Amino acid sequence: MIRQYELVERVRAYDPSADEDALNRAYVFSMKAHGSQTRASGDPYFSHPVEVAGILSELKLDCASIVTGLLHDTVEDTVATLPEIEASFGGEVARLVDGVTKLSLLELQSDDTRQAENFRKLLLATSEDIRVLLIKLADRLHNMRTLHHLPSEEKRRRVAAETMEIYAPLAERIGMQEIKDELDELSFGHLYPDAAASIEKRLGYLHETAGESIPKIVDRLKRDLSEGGLDAEVSGRIKRAYSVWRKMQRKNIDFDQLSDVMAFRVVVPTVGDCYRALGTIHTAYAVVPDQFNDYISTPKMNGYRSLHTCVMGPEGRRIEIQIRTTDMHRVAEYGVAAHWRYKQDETSTEGRQYRWLRHLLDILEQASGPEEFLEHTKLEMYQDQVFCFTPAGELIALPRGATPVDFAYAVHSEVGDRCVGARINGRVMPLRTVLGNGDQVEIVTSRTGTPAPAWEDIVVTGKARARIRRFVRSERREEFLRLGKAILQKGYRDVGYKPSAAVVKRVLGKFDVKTEDDLYVAIGEGLITGADVIAAIAPRTRRGRRVAKGEDEAQAADNVVPFERPGAGDTVPVPIRGLIPGMAVHYGNCCHPLPGDRIVGIVTAGKGVSIHTRDCESLESFQATPERWLDVAWDVDAVGADSHIGRITIVVSNEPGTLGNLTTMIGNHLGNINNLRFTNRTPDFFEMVLDIEVTDAGHLTDIIAALRSTPSVTSVERARSLY
Repeated sequence: MIRQYELVERVRAYDPSADEDALNRAYVFSMKAHGSQTRASGDPYFSHPVEVAGILSELKLDCASIVTGLLHDTVEDTVATLPEIEASFGGEVARLVDGVTKLSLLELQSDDTRQAENFRKLLLATSEDIRVLLIKLADRLHNMRTLHHLPSEEKRRRVAAETMEIYAPLAERIGMQEIKDELDELSFGHLYPDAAASIEKRLGYLHETAGESIPKIVDRLKRDLSEGGLDAEVSGRIKRAYSVWRKMQRKNIDFDQLSDVMAFRVVVPTVGDCYRALGTIHTAYAVVPDQFNDYISTPKMNGYRSLHTCVMGPEGRRIEIQIRTTDMHRVAEYGVAAHWRYKQDETSTEGRQYRWLRHLLDILEQASGPEEFLEHTKLEMYQDQVFCFTPAGELIALPRGATPVDFAYAVHSEVGDRCVGARINGRVMPLRTVLGNGDQVEIVTSRTGTPAPAWEDIVVTGKARARIRRFVRSERREEFLRLGKAILQKGYRDVGYKPSAAVVKRVLGKFDVKTEDDLYVAIGEGLITGADVIAAIAPRTRRGRRVAKGEDEAQAADNVVPFERPGAGDTVPVPIRGLIPGMAVHYGNCCHPLPGDRIVGIVTAGKGVSIHTRDCESLESFQATPERWLDVAWDVDAVGADSHIGRITIVVSNEPGTLGNLTTMIGNHLGNINNLRFTNRTPDFFEMVLDIEVTDAGHLTDIIAALRSTPSVTSVERARSLY
């Protein structure tokens, strides 16, 4: 355990202006507060905050951070209070202690919601002061170093999993690679003990057999660089077990097949020297293809800059080499902590290394709950990157596998929402196109554009997915609201009465909803039936409905006011208009109903209404549940020119040019083939199923008539059955 004077000397060694008195008082305060408390190892609990402060001093953080490291557990685990800390150490330290304490209160819980809420609070606290995250990482690092003392294997695995999934990626995102590597390595040993032991054993053997090679390769590289006129520091090491295991998993190979388990680092004075060193090394040794990355011209989002290459080096060994300047090396080792004087440079928080944090805060605003937030942020943190450019030349870093939709949301949320198309390197490309390094992307927007629910399947960034889900939730509610109102209006007309607003409010509690809109949404969603609501509002009607229990006919009559009744034998179906697919109303893929068809609705709880043609074969499966059937009709005025999918079956002769004639005929009649599938082939004929985008049933009928007049078409019919 670090002694009091040793800690003070450590801090003053890099910060002569540090408040020595505050450090001494915090050391004593923490020691007295924790008293006789002990850890699972049997050591005094006070050893933990002292070691955390020691880790922070190794990162050369400011005095307030070191003091917070000493005090970070006092409010949670002792009788000390936040006002007491503020009175003794000032508001800045109190805020930092409060930020770390709020996070720790929810830690090590098995419930996923608690873990997600914990992570959400971590990001909020970090957005106010990045030092909260630095202190939390130091706290987690020491806990992981001593995790083996916990008696419960389940608890050790849970803490290790949380560390690998959340804290290690966060450390990487703020450029603290050494901490990230150690957190991963420690977690690996608890989560995969057999694999870790096996790889450690092999690496130990490699140290014995090839350990002498590393100094020889270092000397050879120094000599080569010196002959090239470069003054360079060169160091080498064998990779960590977790890094080796990840590469084995990623490439699906055995340990014996790995040829680059040794890594070397070259540190030179200037950026120009980096590229000269690269040229010298590539001149001296054969380069391994596709193993070069220039993170100097295109830095990682956490600010990391370096040249990475792989060569067949001295002694014929395949080695990885990183080339960087002294400043780059400092940032690579300490990340955000390398800028601990950021308080004197407020603009530094707007740099590239903080952009990811703003993206995560954007996700926080869009997510419906902590679990969804955690899901999206894991997407945001875990993937490798590609670098793309806007037409103006601005660099946009995205996860590998990103599409133009991800790019649009990375530029700005509004750009993503209004995106309708994209040009990649000057060519119009589908929105599901996977972007590559160096692509120039131009997003085409429209004032009337909206996110499509299908986009959720093609995006990989958490920010894009959160924004799309938010839009879908909002639109689904609006559609359910409109549908629920229409269903209830139809019910009112059927019974000939309409209740007053006051009466409707009195039955909300019966259906466990808070507002009238919530009631409509629940009806539209199929969670409540319109008949049940009407029965609660008007228990006795002219159509013979019974009076509710405990209510006489006079009371029932007071509940309603007259409503225009439909004529004899008349029906008032619920109007259906062209809606966003996948929202409140779904069109059956079995029959592909079109405006102009006679239709019926099937209510499904939680999904809304599925629309089918009245002759659809799938309706037979709903005969036993008549309460799910809903009388619906097309709202002709609202449908307009929206496209719908019509399905046809067609038999054509097997002749050259037949398919071309077929598609030309459909195109000439303004139809758009959405899907084509061959169902049977013979030497003379092809049988196909075509899905065609049309405006209504009449449009599809015109296309069918035109196809029937084509000589190569033997028969064509509208499909009415399941496929």
